[in-house]
Amino acid sequence: MLDILAESLAALFAVERLAYLVLGVMMGLAVGVLPGLGGIVGFSILLPFLYGMDPASALAMLIGLVAVVPTSDTMTSVLLGIPGSSSSQATVMDGFPLAKNGQAARALSAAYCASLVGGLFGAVMLTIFIVAARPLILLMGSAELFMLGLFGVMMVGLLSGRDLLKGVIACGLGLILGALGNAPATGEWRMAFGSPYLYDGLKLVVVGLAIFAIPEIVDLLASARPIAAKPTPLGHGWRRGLRDAWISRWLVARCSAIGCVIGALPGLGGSVVDWIAYGHVVQTSKDRGNFGRGDIRGVIAPESANNAKEGGGLVPTLLFGIPGSGSMAVFLGGLTLLGIEPGPAMVGENLPFAYVIVWSLALANVLGAGLCVLFSPHAAKITRVPYGLLAPFMLMIIFFAVFQAGRHMADILTLLALGVAAILMKRNDWSRPALLVGFVLSDTLETYLYQAVQFYGAGFILRPGALAILALTLGAAWSAARHHKNLRWRSNRPEEVSQFSGITDWRFGLGLTAFFALALGDSLRHSFLGAVFPGTISAATLVACVFFLARTWKIRAVSAQIPCLAGDFRNLGWPALLAALTSGMGFVLALPIFFFALMRRKTAASWKMIALLTGGGMAFILTVAHFARMDFPWGLLQHWVELPWPLG
Repeated sequence: MLDILAESLAALFAVERLAYLVLGVMMGLAVGVLPGLGGIVGFSILLPFLYGMDPASALAMLIGLVAVVPTSDTMTSVLLGIPGSSSSQATVMDGFPLAKNGQAARALSAAYCASLVGGLFGAVMLTIFIVAARPLILLMGSAELFMLGLFGVMMVGLLSGRDLLKGVIACGLGLILGALGNAPATGEWRMAFGSPYLYDGLKLVVVGLAIFAIPEIVDLLASARPIAAKPTPLGHGWRRGLRDAWISRWLVARCSAIGCVIGALPGLGGSVVDWIAYGHVVQTSKDRGNFGRGDIRGVIAPESANNAKEGGGLVPTLLFGIPGSGSMAVFLGGLTLLGIEPGPAMVGENLPFAYVIVWSLALANVLGAGLCVLFSPHAAKITRVPYGLLAPFMLMIIFFAVFQAGRHMADILTLLALGVAAILMKRNDWSRPALLVGFVLSDTLETYLYQAVQFYGAGFILRPGALAILALTLGAAWSAARHHKNLRWRSNRPEEVSQFSGITDWRFGLGLTAFFALALGDSLRHSFLGAVFPGTISAATLVACVFFLARTWKIRAVSAQIPCLAGDFRNLGWPALLAALTSGMGFVLALPIFFFALMRRKTAASWKMIALLTGGGMAFILTVAHFARMDFPWGLLQHWVELPWPLG
């Protein structure tokens, strides 16, 4: 055993392999700060370069990337209110309010410290699990995994908004949107309406950016001010963040353990672990009133968990060849390219490689967190930049990322359509995180559900593990309804209705009711396996909608007098303008026109400054596209005229 450990350490600390580890860390940091990309895109970019590489060096580079993406994606979540990936959704809840209060550096440094401890904890647990976890993972069947996923979705619905009933309906909406297109069990097309675009369903990048990014961009364009309204010296908060992480050290330890356990369950970790950790800190805190408004514990808890889950996610990937998440699936492809076969051999003849992976994970977390902590005081200054100068860059990155999801202009149109719904949800206080997590887990939950029904019949819910998780879910719901006075089943009083939206709660709820009725009717046309999931979810959510409409009936007349959303939709015209220009002349030609138009309208910048910023933005996006071998959205001009890259 000592010989194996010595061999692994020698492989890890060879100068060439350390250089590749640092290269992977730098790539992970770069990928993580671009909204909508994340580990899957990072791995996909890296795979072509692995051919012919030394396996230990390639492994170091792969692990360097996977370790730091959950750390660096915190930056956009805190500074811009846009989740850098699915594992940083919960961080937005308190991280972005802290940034708007002038405490961005504090939030970032606390998050990075928590991420460091979580990542190291995950590496230690992976060392233990390599030998001990096999029987534990095999105990989880499809019924238990379905109930655990349902528990995660319910936690989001219960804890991510002020209104319990709205949260549950938003979860149902996300689950149904995720069920559009191909049924996993039968391949039937559900709610596709004859559109080839919908046959494969909606893309996660499109939905995530529409739900979170578009409403925040519209808000900040309307305010015409920097993200942070308070003149706090943003670069001086990082030491306070370090102290916050130390004060909450037991919270970090608990959430790291949660991240390891949930991350080891195939298909669930990256999508739900941050919300389970967030729910844990909310329910175990005596003073809950500041969560969602800028509580530093709401940043520390999910960041500890989502870094620790990478160590847990490697357990099923290495031991059984079962990816623990989407990024682990691509990582598994990388191992195959290197000739390393996951499975029992990882604790046999490939054990040295297993330990190289473990220690590379730990070292990469130290390097990544250290770089992020050093950089956070400077990164936080972005919140003091006038938003009219930031918005063009954000929309450029968002449109570019959305197009890569399916290489179709319809993805951009879907982004705008869902963005309208997200604005209405934000104005009327509906839980957008609940919708997104429901969407992310929809396909996984449906797969586990039909497997459970096929293996165990309708009695799958009576299995001991499923019953235990169901009891935990019901207990969490009861606790939320009992202890959180702001999670209400009763109707809002008229004076509590949103003062921004002309499309009121009652009208929006009526539209959702019609949508769920349509989904229920569509499910009745399909086979049992194709209909069981969307039919059950739409029927249950339809009942919740009826209760919602009944409770808001008395205030609908008062609500109807509230001013309309003209200002919101006027500022939504800016991303619509970029979409229109792109559809006509292509993305690269549209960008300079869009940059000049938006900056001249929203800022007092000189023509020279606008030209410099536009040139910098164009250089950045062209460089990314060149090295990542990505296409740009094309328009009618590219169909009519053959143009060279990047115009064509």
